Amino acid sequence: QVQLVESGGGLVQPGGSLRLSCAASGSTFGRYVMHWYRQAPGKERELVATITTDGDSINYADSVKGRFTISRDNAKNTVYLQMNSLKPEDTAIYYCNGVHTSLRSSYWGQGTQVTVSS
Repeated sequence: QVQLVESGGGLVQPGGSLRLSCAASGSTFGRYVMHWYRQAPGKERELVATITTDGDSINYADSVKGRFTISRDNAKNTVYLQMNSLKPEDTAIYYCNGVHTSLRSSYWGQGTQVTVSS
């Protein structure tokens, strides 16, 4: 089993930046494909970014392409989401999710609030 803990959220002005972190427990982090999702009030949860186990394949939602960067450090059991040029519509709770490549087991963090407002 894996436990995921997000951090790094907060209040930022439009155009600002934040870096989210998601720290995983356990020794099998490198076997998990990692995702960042977000959910805004009244909206469905949205997939924001995905990174494969060794980082060789990355995908982004069209709404964040060119502004957000997902990365991972398997030695530190951590996945990151660098968010630049933030917009008010990026306001949401951000969740990390890990899916085991063979077992297909899925784990979620508790979420971290990002608010973009002047």
